[in-house]
Amino acid sequence: MPGIVCAIRGGPSSRPTIDRSITLAQETSEIIYFLYVVNLDFLSRTASSRVQAISQEMHQMGEFILLSAQKAAEAADVKAEGIVRHGKVGPEITNLCHELSATYLVLGLPEARGEENAFNLEMIQQFREEIEEATGTRVIFTQEPAE
Repeated sequence: MPGIVCAIRGGPSSRPTIDRSITLAQETSEIIYFLYVVNLDFLSRTASSRVQAISQEMHQMGEFILLSAQKAAEAADVKAEGIVRHGKVGPEITNLCHELSATYLVLGLPEARGEENAFNLEMIQQFREEIEEATGTRVIFTQEPAE
């Protein structure tokens, strides 16, 4: 099932990533698999008994985000599916690319907001290399990381 995996977080910052995957799908006639990963690692430091409820709520939010992305693809005459996974973002992206034998992976870059981002340039480049080596999937960023 080759295609285009497009990992999104939701919100306005995902728009360029969605748009880039749609353009790529129009150019290649491949299906887009929009991916949303529910990661509850931030809850590991809490003693919340609501983890299961929070997980379900985030899953439902992910489904809503994916439906919006799928509608944008449909409006552009592109076939798309939505997939929600639970776990760590990097491994889930890698696993899906491997499972689908994806041709492309489209990723956005974290926005610089003055504070330190979770990913720096070195980590982003390393992630690209790991994905490409492990899966054979070509990684495309919405814009190339600035040196």
